[in-house]
Amino acid sequence: MDGKKIFLIVGALIVALGAAFGVNSLMRGSATPTSNAASVAPQGPQILVATRPLPVGTIITPDALRYQAWPQQLVDGKNYFLKESTADGSLVGTVVRNAITAGEPLTQGALVHPGDRGFLAAALGPGMRAITVSVSAESGVAGFVFPGDRVDLALTQTIDGDDGGPALYVTDTIVRNLRVLATDQRTSSKNADGKDEVLAFASVTLEVTPRIAEKITVAQVMGKLSLALRPLADDSAELERAIAAGEVSVPEDAAGEKRLLLEIKSRPVDTDITSTTGGEVSRYARRTKPAFSSNNGNLGAPAVIGSSVPAGSGQAPAYQGPSVRVSRGGEVSVVPVGGK
Repeated sequence: MDGKKIFLIVGALIVALGAAFGVNSLMRGSATPTSNAASVAPQGPQILVATRPLPVGTIITPDALRYQAWPQQLVDGKNYFLKESTADGSLVGTVVRNAITAGEPLTQGALVHPGDRGFLAAALGPGMRAITVSVSAESGVAGFVFPGDRVDLALTQTIDGDDGGPALYVTDTIVRNLRVLATDQRTSSKNADGKDEVLAFASVTLEVTPRIAEKITVAQVMGKLSLALRPLADDSAELERAIAAGEVSVPEDAAGEKRLLLEIKSRPVDTDITSTTGGEVSRYARRTKPAFSSNNGNLGAPAVIGSSVPAGSGQAPAYQGPSVRVSRGGEVSVVPVGGK
């Protein structure tokens, strides 16, 4: 093969390689065409919708509602809350009459306004009751408790005895996680201008179970009641306490856990009562319960070991240890346990 043919073959190979390289580079460098969807602004009037599920009895707060565009053909100005005809903050403090799901539009009949007939009854959950207790500025957290907040209820007592010693000062937290329905006759923290306003109040209305209503009624004549405001972040801590106490069982599915957390959040608790005595605050105060005589009508009156008193005499000796009360005819003897 002569040199001319070899030159032509080599040249053809170079041209072919160059063409292949050029085509490959062109294919890699070419931008893939993309379709950019044009952002379409929402059309239609702005109406109020729920930002989260709102069960029956929920007190509306500013973060529970938002405005959202809605198709014009589906909007009825007589039933929905339109942005142009609804004043800002005018629905805060109202109560949900019918359950509303997240994203669902609010209708005029779904809310009960303060002052309307049945307002307080609509605010109550199923099986719950409303009870009002008297508080002062000190026992009412200086007015910083608003409708919709959660509080604990503490009872403070002064117990005098007949042993000549000092009185026992004691405070028991008798109920936890109570929902505040109203302060005095105020069901919202907003004033006439739609701004939050802190006001002192003399009474607070709480949502309770029938059993807790009885306890609070008795507690009001026993001593002084005080409110303790609960933080919003207490839900998980309360759930852990309820699980540890065996009060609830944890479901396996995520939806069940969410439902359980909502139940714990809204349930008042009157178990696991905690107490603090004056002796735990000051070493000069009393820690133990004073002794009582039978003259004050105490049914748990103590007795002297080994003594005998006539039945119906109204006398009860002082307690000194474990004993058994034995009745023989008209006499009652108290015999020490293990005694001969």
